[in-house]
Amino acid sequence: MTMIGAQLRLLAWFVIPATLLSGCAPAIRLDEAATDRPIQTSSAPPAAREDAPAPHRPPSPTPTPVPRAFALNLYQEGDFVPQYTFDWCVAASIQIMHNVIDDTGGGTWADRVQQGQLWEMARARSSNSFNGANPLGWAKVLTEVGMGPYAVVSIADYGEALRTAARAIADTGRPVGLVMWRGRHVWVMSGFTSLGDPDQFPKFSVTGIRVQDPLYPYGDQQWGPSPAPNALLTPEQLATQFVVREPRRWSSNLPTGYMLVLPVAKA
Repeated sequence: MTMIGAQLRLLAWFVIPATLLSGCAPAIRLDEAATDRPIQTSSAPPAAREDAPAPHRPPSPTPTPVPRAFALNLYQEGDFVPQYTFDWCVAASIQIMHNVIDDTGGGTWADRVQQGQLWEMARARSSNSFNGANPLGWAKVLTEVGMGPYAVVSIADYGEALRTAARAIADTGRPVGLVMWRGRHVWVMSGFTSLGDPDQFPKFSVTGIRVQDPLYPYGDQQWGPSPAPNALLTPEQLATQFVVREPRRWSSNLPTGYMLVLPVAKA
């Protein structure tokens, strides 16, 4: 018993230090802890680099312009002058065109004596076998008295003739002469309405024509009544009296077409 008790005491001394040593030592080595520790992660996206190129965005398409209703009228109350004889339509139209152009308050051209003088001027500058005033004489007088320059043009297509006249009014601020009834009469075009501004839409369409017929209120049995001063006619209404002019009755190298006495932009 004594021997056994001594052995047990000796074993207890070995056990106690081992327990103490195991209680002071860390359960995990430092290098093992660093290796096994979970890595923290973030759900936020990585910050953009300052030198990274910006994302490409295609340019927004430019909307196509839509033609809208447009109107221009140079006529003012008092500009109209009647022709005092059945022959003086060119002279009366020259007076009307002066009044439309002149906005300085310098006085209205409406005198009968003056109208006769303008008729003689236009006739002297015309080449006409019937001894009257033709579109060439009309244009020359307009230019000489300070309203020009004006030129005579003939356009085969009706729609293009209306666009040409309207564009000239918009560009120059001056009225256009219309050769009516195949050359027997003349009117003044002082304005128009259209679908589209001529400055923005080259193929704008004329929807209305402002006219001054110096023969008003008489009209003609064959061609129809004279529209009132500053009347707005549709292209269809105008076409009943504004027709193709054949230059066979007077000396001209212009082709057959719708004839205009057209304002030309000053140089």
